[in-house]
Amino acid sequence: MKVKKFIAPNMPEAMKMIRNELGKDAVILNSKVVQKGGIFGFFTKKNIEVIAAVDPQPIPKKQPMQKEKIEPKIEFQPAPIVKSVEVPKTDAELLKEIKDLKEMLKGLSVHNGRDSFEHYPGPLKDMNQFLSNQEVDLQLRKEIMGFLLEKWYVNKGEANFEQITTWGKEYLVNSMSPLSFGAINFSKKYINVVGPTGVGKTTTLAKIAAQAVLKYGKKVAFITTDTYRIAAIDQLKTYAKILNVPLEVTYTIDDFVKAKERFSHFDLILIDTAGRNFRNKQYVEDLKSVISFDENLETILVLALTSKYSDMLDIFEQFSSIKIDKLIFTKVDETSKYGTILNLIFKYKIGVAYLTNGQNVPDDIFEASPESIANTVFGVNRHERSS
Repeated sequence: MKVKKFIAPNMPEAMKMIRNELGKDAVILNSKVVQKGGIFGFFTKKNIEVIAAVDPQPIPKKQPMQKEKIEPKIEFQPAPIVKSVEVPKTDAELLKEIKDLKEMLKGLSVHNGRDSFEHYPGPLKDMNQFLSNQEVDLQLRKEIMGFLLEKWYVNKGEANFEQITTWGKEYLVNSMSPLSFGAINFSKKYINVVGPTGVGKTTTLAKIAAQAVLKYGKKVAFITTDTYRIAAIDQLKTYAKILNVPLEVTYTIDDFVKAKERFSHFDLILIDTAGRNFRNKQYVEDLKSVISFDENLETILVLALTSKYSDMLDIFEQFSSIKIDKLIFTKVDETSKYGTILNLIFKYKIGVAYLTNGQNVPDDIFEASPESIANTVFGVNRHERSS
């Protein structure tokens, strides 16, 4: 390639010089304004400096044009048609497309308080709306919808809402499986049930005791630290009498230790705690002063599904100084929104022991599992209140 620098008073003159010397096939590589002439820096004139180049042996133009027109028709043009119509995408191409779609999902944002999923195919839009109606957290919804979008494209968009629901359950079950779910397994001797007032702790405790006595034949005892409400003690005494299990009321840590010693030969000791205002930090401190939290004790936090999600978050944070092993959700029969169950599970990476759906003892309680949670959210075989 021949390269040369030209200086002219203006660009038209420079172009003329380039054509005369290098020909009409020359190309401009660079141009700039330079100062020429003058004395001691004065009276200089502005000029254009242009660097141009030309290939001394250019390839004939007609021959490449013929190759571009003829050869692709013979050798290359059919390939895209065969590939797109008859041959499916390679795994690498499909994975790349799915990856790009997932990256696009991560960029979704909330505008004017509403999330935007307008690019979704129709059935997936319906699923997103369903999850939104169930009050599933936006970030969790993005993760679920990302999985569903991948399945959608892998299946070439051939899926109805029922099939998408099955995929959704699959995602939830697989994601929750590493967590600890299910009823008490008697690996811990002491079960401590905590939570705010009004969520049904005492009734739930009685249901667990009834199952342990009637179903598993375990020797069970009650300890209550709820000395703030006489009605609560009376209620637990009634359950204890019906189930023929002993009850100890403790006011101090010494009382609690003595109660443990008395029940040392029992299989399971269920501890009922005071139901007080969860916003009062002193409540948690009082628990620490009357209960010895050791390795042989499991703590379960009881939450009512009729509560606000923001309140549930506050409750969990309030009890965070105590190690929470599992959750129990009550009042399943008093709401149609179950997304908050998922929100708490995924936010805190914690499993669920039971769901309760009524006041009847020993009924209206069922063991939780990833499958039962997924079914509850999607309305599949949802447990109704016992009659």
